[in-house]
Amino acid sequence: MSTQNDSNRGLSIHYLILIIVIVGAGLSQGLLLPVLSIFLEQMGVSSSVNGLNAAALYVGSFAMTLVAERTLGALGFKKLVSAGLVLVLVSVILFPLVPSVKVWFVLRLLVGIGDSAVHYAAQLWVLMVTPAEYRGRNLSLYGMSYGLGFSFGPLGIQLLKYGNAVPFIVLALLMLLVLVLVWAKLPDFRPERTEGEAQPPRRFRRSYALAWYALLPALLYGYMEAGINSNFPVYGLRTGMGESQIAFLLPFIGIGGLILQLPLGMLSDRFGRKNVLIACGLIGGAAFIAVPLAGTATAWLVLLLCVAGGMVGSFFSLGLAYAADILPKALLPAANVVASFHFNIGSIAGPNIGGILMQYGWNGGVFVVMGLAFALFGAVGTAFRTSGGRSQEPL
Repeated sequence: MSTQNDSNRGLSIHYLILIIVIVGAGLSQGLLLPVLSIFLEQMGVSSSVNGLNAAALYVGSFAMTLVAERTLGALGFKKLVSAGLVLVLVSVILFPLVPSVKVWFVLRLLVGIGDSAVHYAAQLWVLMVTPAEYRGRNLSLYGMSYGLGFSFGPLGIQLLKYGNAVPFIVLALLMLLVLVLVWAKLPDFRPERTEGEAQPPRRFRRSYALAWYALLPALLYGYMEAGINSNFPVYGLRTGMGESQIAFLLPFIGIGGLILQLPLGMLSDRFGRKNVLIACGLIGGAAFIAVPLAGTATAWLVLLLCVAGGMVGSFFSLGLAYAADILPKALLPAANVVASFHFNIGSIAGPNIGGILMQYGWNGGVFVVMGLAFALFGAVGTAFRTSGGRSQEPL
């Protein structure tokens, strides 16, 4: 009994450390996107180049997903997490030392690779060490932890008044502490090599054919998350907001998502995943479209950003849950891969589309186009019908 208790205690400690790791990863992305966007705007860089520079992070993340499985097999969990943290740490230190648009593009690529490595290894690690009866709860907490870090990252803008390098110094120190914790407390092990079942033929094509609508939320979520965090600081400066107001407002997108994530999940269990996604797309889309109408009024912006973020902040998880409802189990791994690709594609597109719209003088287009995309998704959902799979939508 004592041995079992010690084992459970060890797993709980490992899980807690992984939660800290993912909060740090979310914090790094949530801080770097808006802070660097502000710097590039102040340097006179065009909004389209600003958006392209921000998208580099997600290009690196996309590239890492292609080799993550093989890299994990070669390094093991602990070393892959540590390598990802080191890559982020070194990049964060170099940002203020080398203020160059081209160098920052490369550094953002490296941050994307590092964060993706951390995400892949930590998420799979949680899956492996969590008992089946707690897997759903622990993965939800894991996702909320990333959202927490990402939401509070923009508060680093407030540190700029103490010096342009201060946000990077603080972030580097936090990442160093996380790295020391991982290296000192987590065990070193590798994934077991087992003979898996043969992969279903044309699994990606079949996943699309059966669940294309359930896979679109990942694309829209990536578009929203990266687009808002990289474009909103530029939008705010161009519409007359101060840095402190931008720093105050930006987290409310993530805060809304954190508040409503669990309630929306429970509603989707009762009323059907598709119905909740449709409603969230329409309401969230309308809230985004209304943001430019609020001007610089803080109270209205807080309300609209909270509603919009709350409605669409669960799109990734709700979309995957809906895919699991309607797809055969054999196609779920392929659907997860497709969702990850969609997320990265959306994350690359978001900053670039918003940057181009602002470059041509339509600052409010950042929110209007985003809102229309979510509203169109909601409208299209009324025509989507599942065929086959294992749908359990209520009548």
